[in-house]
Amino acid sequence: MRKNSQLILGIAIGAIILASIVFVFLRAAGGSIDIVETGSAASFEKVLTVSADRVTVDEKNPVWSLEAPDGSAWFNWSGDYSKSSLYDIMLEIDEEPFIQAGLDVSKLPEYYKASEGILTVGVKLGNDKLAYEGESTPLVAFEQIVDKYRGTLGYHTALDHYNVSLGNGNMFEWAKDMQINSVTKEKQDKDIVFVLNPEPLIAAGVDPEKVEGWIYTTVNVEMNGKAQDVYKFLKPFDLE
Repeated sequence: MRKNSQLILGIAIGAIILASIVFVFLRAAGGSIDIVETGSAASFEKVLTVSADRVTVDEKNPVWSLEAPDGSAWFNWSGDYSKSSLYDIMLEIDEEPFIQAGLDVSKLPEYYKASEGILTVGVKLGNDKLAYEGESTPLVAFEQIVDKYRGTLGYHTALDHYNVSLGNGNMFEWAKDMQINSVTKEKQDKDIVFVLNPEPLIAAGVDPEKVEGWIYTTVNVEMNGKAQDVYKFLKPFDLE
């Protein structure tokens, strides 16, 4: 009986060790957590390179900005959270298409800011005075998000997209590999995607089917460990 118990214990210990080895191997081979940690910045750098003429900085704050090819939306990220009075990462979008579709900006939730024809939505990450070994660049500022606030980053497996969560169901996404992305017909216009949660906009009067320049559709996401289809407003672009 004792021998059987020892045998069972030995098998159990062996299974635990094997599981640990497999876990480490999967992380090294590029499991979801590892993909975000080690690949998101390099992938985002390619987006910045292709979009070089649309990447600007507000030196005063400082805030880096990636403008959509049609000039209707911007993804912004701060280079110094101690100077960010509003948000550290955010989307700015032209409000006119939503106004034309019925939006009453006075009915938007507090996390939406409306000013001079622009809607802003985002999150404050912290109050860190970010330190840089060398010159602050858009990529280095983005890497601070990966290093310090990695929980805001995710990976959409179905589309091979990285994403930055801007809170309340809003996101900015970009293709893990634009070259591969461009040869897949159903994804060819999605090198970068501005993503809005439609619910607060609809509650503020927007008819989702009448918003020009945005796609109102369902997106498959994982929520509480289960895949679900949820509605989003999407503004996708092909960069190459």
